[in-house]
Amino acid sequence: MKLLSTQFNSRGALADYLTDQFSELLPADRHSISPIIGEKPPAQVIKTSIQPMAYARTRNFYSGSVSRLSPYIRHGLIERRTLAAIALAEAGEKNSEKFLQELLWGEFWHQVANQDPDLLWQDAGDYKTGYSTSDYAPELPEDIIQGHTSNACINHFIRDLTIDGYLHNHARMYLAAYVIHFRRIRWQAGAAWFLHHLIDGDVAANNLSWQWIASTFGSKPYIFNLENVTKYCGDRLDCRPQNNLELNASYEALSIRLFRQSKS
Repeated sequence: MKLLSTQFNSRGALADYLTDQFSELLPADRHSISPIIGEKPPAQVIKTSIQPMAYARTRNFYSGSVSRLSPYIRHGLIERRTLAAIALAEAGEKNSEKFLQELLWGEFWHQVANQDPDLLWQDAGDYKTGYSTSDYAPELPEDIIQGHTSNACINHFIRDLTIDGYLHNHARMYLAAYVIHFRRIRWQAGAAWFLHHLIDGDVAANNLSWQWIASTFGSKPYIFNLENVTKYCGDRLDCRPQNNLELNASYEALSIRLFRQSKS
């Protein structure tokens, strides 16, 4: 058995070595290694990563001012209360509201899961799409797993997920909605896929968010169209209509296409 080297002068040298050793396992369009470093960031880095006012204005944009500290929260290297204290000291209560709300969502999902652990993998209720659970495929198809769908922006999000191990929250919503509603696949398959790749993968936040997108843990399904992706991601992704044909429609047209209409 060949032993791998363990001593490197820099993270870049480590990345180059591993890329060479495992080249046959990497996708052909691999663009970089994950930017997430497996150790607690220095205090000053944590502080400068938290910009509550910019977060409130830009959090939904792909290039928005998000902290990207969720992996360190997930693995116990940073506590949410520490981030809350930094935000309050930096911007005050009013200007930190949106950032604090995001921290509280993580606590909320854990409270829900603690009260009813079955909700982590079982439907909390019926789909509000006109379809039943049996109408949804139980497994992901290969074009989604490999990031070779017919939509350029969806493929970009899949590369973020599988290569970086991190995905912007808005992109998580887009990708989950695509899997469930555009492709009619059970949310459990998508949730397991996310947990396999996400470095910050938290089963409560992940799975209950998937249920919310699906509408089994909400009052209606969440969907999006290409116009919305272009608004929030168009400066960084290929959002040309000809390269995203499944998504290029109005919300009214998508609702008719994606959901079973009730007879009145």
